[in-house]
Amino acid sequence: MEDTISKTYLSWSDIDECIDILEEKIKWEIPNVETITGLHRGGLIPAVILSHRLDLPWTDVVYENTLVVDDINDTGKTLSKAPGMYHAVLHHKKTSTFKSAVYAKIVGDEWIVYPWEMDNSDPIQDYLKFNK
Repeated sequence: MEDTISKTYLSWSDIDECIDILEEKIKWEIPNVETITGLHRGGLIPAVILSHRLDLPWTDVVYENTLVVDDINDTGKTLSKAPGMYHAVLHHKKTSTFKSAVYAKIVGDEWIVYPWEMDNSDPIQDYLKFNK
């Protein structure tokens, strides 16, 4: 079956721009964040970058004031199950059922391929692959 979903390939400079936006939003909108963690796979790299930029410790445990980071708020399914009360994402889709605390940019229906992913990644969420 041929891939019919358009893909947008991001560069590291695209990620840096999103991190800049998130850094400012986090400082002003959720200043009581004390630690940062990232959801496995997509959220780990942006969470580590934010941890360095904000000079906040990385943690594997989600505390009351831990910021949970992911790459994209696509359908909202992953973030709705994520721990914690503060969430940040690089990209937010308007159609998502989950409202993130902060996001850098709103995107459309295209499949986002981040620089840490394989160029030939399937345009489908992992949880949908295994629920067929």
